Amino acid sequence: MRDIKGIIGICRKAGYVIIGGENIKNNSQKMYLILVDENSGKSLLREMQFVANLRNIPIVSIKNLEEIVDIKNCKAVAFKNKALSEKIFDLLKGE
Repeated sequence: MRDIKGIIGICRKAGYVIIGGENIKNNSQKMYLILVDENSGKSLLREMQFVANLRNIPIVSIKNLEEIVDIKNCKAVAFKNKALSEKIFDLLKGE
């Protein structure tokens, strides 16, 4: 999990992270991965699943997303960098 936190930190500093369901929904830029907190509401999960299906983006539900991205009360994030998104996805699938 430490590797994932490090990569997400790099993404945040570089401006590759979109934070929050509304921002993800209204974003027109290309996204490569969506992470959603397991404890988020059904409405947010449904909206993020819709966006992921519409844009053909992988979506992963994980525990304690706000701790991993180090943003209080964060329930959804998306990533705009393909290589880093693939690395995060591979690390999450490996766990």
